[in-house]
Amino acid sequence: MNNPVISALLPVVVLIAIGFISGRAGWIRPEASKDLSNLVFMVLTPALLFRTMSTVHVEQLDFKPVAMYFVAAVLLFAAVLVWQGFTRRAAVLALAATFSNTVMIGVPLVALAYGQAGLVMLFTLISVHALVLLTLATIMLELAVAREAAASGEQAGQHMALTILAAVRNGIFHPVPLPIMVGLLFAQTGWVLPEIVDKPLALLGNAFGPIALVLVGVTLTQVRVGADLKGALGLALIKNVAFPALVAGLSWSLGLSGLALSVMIVAASMPIGANVFLFSQRYQVAQELVTASVAVSTLLAMLTVSLVMALLGAA
Repeated sequence: MNNPVISALLPVVVLIAIGFISGRAGWIRPEASKDLSNLVFMVLTPALLFRTMSTVHVEQLDFKPVAMYFVAAVLLFAAVLVWQGFTRRAAVLALAATFSNTVMIGVPLVALAYGQAGLVMLFTLISVHALVLLTLATIMLELAVAREAAASGEQAGQHMALTILAAVRNGIFHPVPLPIMVGLLFAQTGWVLPEIVDKPLALLGNAFGPIALVLVGVTLTQVRVGADLKGALGLALIKNVAFPALVAGLSWSLGLSGLALSVMIVAASMPIGANVFLFSQRYQVAQELVTASVAVSTLLAMLTVSLVMALLGAA
């Protein structure tokens, strides 16, 4: 247990396993997962994010590794689009290859491995993660829909500009980026949270990690991989291995190093985020493959994240 990688990952694995066993045993029913998810995202997540960022000053943040993260994400997104062809399916798969589970798994893991300083860096990424990648995916998907509609002679639906505007709005007014931005703005005032507010926020924030990881385990019991295993494994390897390798390669080529970069590489190695499934549902494409890929990517992350963190520790 002296190895920092094992010390950080073992609690994550154990909590996910507890959730999986609880789901299999019927202790946490599938219909209860929705309520747990709402608790995590609507109550615990905002409390943790706001409290952490409420003491951070902008001049303390390092934006270069975050920028390299998104450069790598856009390059990989474009590569998958070119490889798969410019279709709705290709856009959804490109999003799956680049959109990390930075909250449910990333936050507890980074907190254990890198502490408060690592969390601040991760929250800097999270504050714009969904906004950048989901907006990019929306633009590509809407362009693909318009192209398919033109090819079939059908009239396109809502004007793309309105759809993109809605995506940007939803990316900002969301229980993840909004408390980060509000907390950061609060920090710039120089004020300090009174104890009567800070203490409940701390208790809620401390509950986030274990409940979120148990929920991941419960969710895994509801997924059937089946015939999509081969495709899901390929997509999971791109997300869990190729993406962090690209972030690391680009950043190291520019001489970047340190804790901030390590957090970005670990964030890139996180499994596929659940938002990708929502996009596949909305645009009615590759739903079975994306569902299987999220599950396979999450299970594979036990190995690949360990490898990434071990390599970072040895670098």
